Amino acid sequence: MSVDLLVQKIKEKGNPSVAGLDPKIEYVPEYIRKKAYAEYGQNLKGATEAIWEFNKGLIDALYDVVPAVKPQSAFYEMYGLCGEEVMHRTISYAKEKGLYIILDVKRNDIGSTAEAYSKAYLGKVDIDGVECEPCPVDCVTVNPYLGTDGIQPFVNDCKAFDKAIFALVKTSNPSSGELQDLLVGDEHIYEKVAQCVNKWNEETIGKSGYGAVGAVVGATYPEQAKVLRKLMPKSYFLVPGYGAQGGGAEGVKPCFNEDGLGAIVNSSRGIMCAYKKGDWKEEQFAEAARAEAIRMKNDLTSVL
Repeated sequence: MSVDLLVQKIKEKGNPSVAGLDPKIEYVPEYIRKKAYAEYGQNLKGATEAIWEFNKGLIDALYDVVPAVKPQSAFYEMYGLCGEEVMHRTISYAKEKGLYIILDVKRNDIGSTAEAYSKAYLGKVDIDGVECEPCPVDCVTVNPYLGTDGIQPFVNDCKAFDKAIFALVKTSNPSSGELQDLLVGDEHIYEKVAQCVNKWNEETIGKSGYGAVGAVVGATYPEQAKVLRKLMPKSYFLVPGYGAQGGGAEGVKPCFNEDGLGAIVNSSRGIMCAYKKGDWKEEQFAEAARAEAIRMKNDLTSVL
């Protein structure tokens, strides 16, 4: 199963973290932007080519430190077709470097639309008898709000094509509690969702003891994470909220199982924009990102 590959890469690197590749143009060092604008124009093409150079530099600096990267599709879609092409270019390059790819798309729907979304990111598309893979990622994020019939097509493709998903359960944003913390009887909605995730995951357990249906659980809510870890013992957790959103190593500890596995912690701005802190020069953005990724690795492993 795909989750077994993720566990393998985490063990090999001794690092339960994932570098988020969520590039706004203002995150890109000025010298890279100027060069791209001079060649392609100060337009969508120029911006995305600058982002490509930035991403490539980050991947080159990080691929032997982190087991995975997580592009967030919104930060590419906002630049139109140029951005989406660079997202796919980034995915291909990261795969070449041996990284596990989690594409953060948070897709969901029902019926044939859910099937189409799943084929777009996890499965293959039949072109008059020829199967083509549109997006060669290992894993995507999904929104479970529509229930089982909105998730089952993704689970089916996870089993058919050796992929994985992370379903939103308890997110890291401040207003998550407006819906996720509401009580249904004596249980919170996030607990109800966790029970669904645990059920969806049952038929996908791999050799590692974990299944293809994981959960997004924010680092900013450690008490809830303790409850969710018990409700979903065989689901891997994708943990946002570390660093820039205020979550620390102690806060993410409840997301892990006693085996030191069970969670992978994301940092996006903290790694990408590390060069903006301290005495780093713009030209050292990749070196700064690597240093922050190593610092994060040591921070996390110190509590596990």
